[in-house]
Amino acid sequence: MSRAQRASSPATRRGVAPPGAVRHATGSNPGRAGGPTRAVTRTLSDDPLGGTVRRTVLPSGLRVLTEAIPAMRSVSFGVWVSVGSRDETGPQAGAAHFLEHLLFKGTHKRTALEISAEIEAVGGETNAFTTKEYTCYYARVLDEDLPLAIDVMCDAVADSLLEPADVETERGVILEEIAMHDDEPGDEVHDLFARAVYGDHPLGRLISGTEETVTPMTRRQIQSFYRRHYAPPRIVIAAAGNLDHAAVVKLVRQALAGTPLDVDPAAPAPPRAATPAVRLRPATTLVEPKETEQAHVILGCPGIDRTDERRFALGVLNNVLGGGMSSRLFQEIRERRGLAYSVYSYASQYADSGLFAVYAGCAPGKLDEVLDLTRAELSRVAADGLTETEVARGKGMSKGSFVLGLEDTGSRMSRLAKGELLYGDLMPVDELLARVDAVTVDDVNTLAAELLAQPTSLAVVGPFGEGDFSG
Repeated sequence: MSRAQRASSPATRRGVAPPGAVRHATGSNPGRAGGPTRAVTRTLSDDPLGGTVRRTVLPSGLRVLTEAIPAMRSVSFGVWVSVGSRDETGPQAGAAHFLEHLLFKGTHKRTALEISAEIEAVGGETNAFTTKEYTCYYARVLDEDLPLAIDVMCDAVADSLLEPADVETERGVILEEIAMHDDEPGDEVHDLFARAVYGDHPLGRLISGTEETVTPMTRRQIQSFYRRHYAPPRIVIAAAGNLDHAAVVKLVRQALAGTPLDVDPAAPAPPRAATPAVRLRPATTLVEPKETEQAHVILGCPGIDRTDERRFALGVLNNVLGGGMSSRLFQEIRERRGLAYSVYSYASQYADSGLFAVYAGCAPGKLDEVLDLTRAELSRVAADGLTETEVARGKGMSKGSFVLGLEDTGSRMSRLAKGELLYGDLMPVDELLARVDAVTVDDVNTLAAELLAQPTSLAVVGPFGEGDFSG
């Protein structure tokens, strides 16, 4: 799993928001004008595959979305903030992730131990993760313990202290996390590929930051980042499971009352803008020499952004090319030739950019053959496209994986939050399935011809030097 998707450390880390840390919401908040003075609630859907989805916009601009699923006995509750590593300047690299650690370290109401112990005492679990475009703090508990989870998680996110001693403790933890990451070449190669495509752009940087940026980072810098970005219009709270929407909204308002997130009326922030356009590096090769038993390689190119209407066709293309055991790359490289244990393709999509790439892990001596076969398959699909049978299979994989992925409250909670935070809307399940069904062979092959004919960048971690791939 790439660092962009890996959950960070468990909920034994707690941070407390200093007084005034989020007063940015009452001052420089860009969505401030025109905010409602009363909470506004509407029903988004009565999904036959789930429950009733409702959305409330609080006067502060904070949004609460729930999906009531009476058949469940658990609830997943998350606080999502529209800030990630791409919102950092170069010297700030790692601030969003550093802050994520600190928010579990203690508040005015609870110590770090009390934060974790209160949830664990009822058999619940908490965690958090930082990505390039958002940060999430979540808990999963029995339905009867939802009030506790709401109070604990809202307290942590809204009223963290950021004590100087905790900053130093977590600095050490994060530096160890960075060192651990450097010992995992299968993860490191994904970051190397992002740098190959994006270079110095924030999308090309490590989410964790580096030793050079984390070591000198001060409490004041982290506090400033907290105050500037953790404002109600940029926050979405989502919950799914056996719950009552009105009760959740009431509990959230109670939990946030008197905290730095209890602010003047403001309008919700729109999804992240897609401008200015991300500057991409020309196709390049980056090699991280390491004496590893396996070579880890990613070959890929720029993709499409997450709002591109062709994203459904891209999902089908990805499934057929390298998305499963029946995919072309898996069959050719692993099943027929036995050259690699792991080989797959993937797409990463952001507000204004994207990636499409193929990963493989193989013996160093087999890397040239794996790369030759991968390049040949990409060229073949770009030139000749996929067959009708393959497209039908790829569509079935997309629909099945999506629906099966909604079998737990955590995935449903995430769907609510991402729909609101990233798209400003929640696409009903039936509509999404219909959009996949509507993908044609021509749609997929036109996209394949455009994407896969591009020059490719290469990232390699293994016992090699830059000169080994100069040809």
